[in-house]
Amino acid sequence: MYILPIIWGTPEYDEAVQLRYDILRKPLGLEYSPEQLAEEFDQLHLGAYDSAFTLIAYLNLTRVDEKKMKMRQVAVAIDWQKKGVGKKLVLTSEQMVKSLEMDQMVLHARESAVPFYLKLGYSVVGKEFQEVGIPHWRMEKNM
Repeated sequence: MYILPIIWGTPEYDEAVQLRYDILRKPLGLEYSPEQLAEEFDQLHLGAYDSAFTLIAYLNLTRVDEKKMKMRQVAVAIDWQKKGVGKKLVLTSEQMVKSLEMDQMVLHARESAVPFYLKLGYSVVGKEFQEVGIPHWRMEKNM
């Protein structure tokens, strides 16, 4: 497995948007607006690829401030879930955040993903809230 940066606006980015749609949005009956995607032009995009360089997972990093990064839009292809791909992608993103001399990662986890992030050392902060029509939890981890 390879973890590589994805450049916004490229064919690889379009593949990542499709994966995110299939895993995260389609089950909720939601689409991405052109405005939502345009806002991602200056964000960090990471893709996990199999040995044939097929995209199997995606993760977005959005700067919150000088010391805090937000992890967003983590999506793993169905056939690759529960095989360590998401974990490797998250751990790689954490190394990137550390290399940028940032000291905290934050995220909004779907209820079903909370146990995954807890195992990786994230903590739940605050109460459950609704985002995209489903329950989420704010989580964070100091780097």
